[in-house]
Amino acid sequence: MRGLIAASSAVLLLAAGAGCGGDPGPDDAGLHQAIVSHQAGAEVTFDAVLVTNPAEANNHERMEVRAGSGDQLEIDHNTALATPVPAHQGDSIVVHGKLYIDPGSVGVHCTHAHTSSGCPEAGWIKFQGNTYN
Repeated sequence: MRGLIAASSAVLLLAAGAGCGGDPGPDDAGLHQAIVSHQAGAEVTFDAVLVTNPAEANNHERMEVRAGSGDQLEIDHNTALATPVPAHQGDSIVVHGKLYIDPGSVGVHCTHAHTSSGCPEAGWIKFQGNTYN
């Protein structure tokens, strides 16, 4: 019985620790709902696969991705503020940033740790166990 109580306590401590701090997990359904509801500015985290190779332009690494929700988005990763992501077409990434919705395009920016007036929350891209922000 004493071993069962100790094991139960360890599980509770692990569960409590998992909910505190850390990075939010992917929420592909939440991303899709934010897009459908036109929630520009929403903070989103989702799984994605690169549809194209990243292209560098004006201090931004631009990537076309297909999210786990099936939505296609553009990622604008500011390489003046964050490390470039060494991913290629077909690679899987996890993205955390700010949703933007422009006429004809949907995307995510603010994928960098340095905050600014336009990006009050820090973001990131995870690829092969590494975080790029």
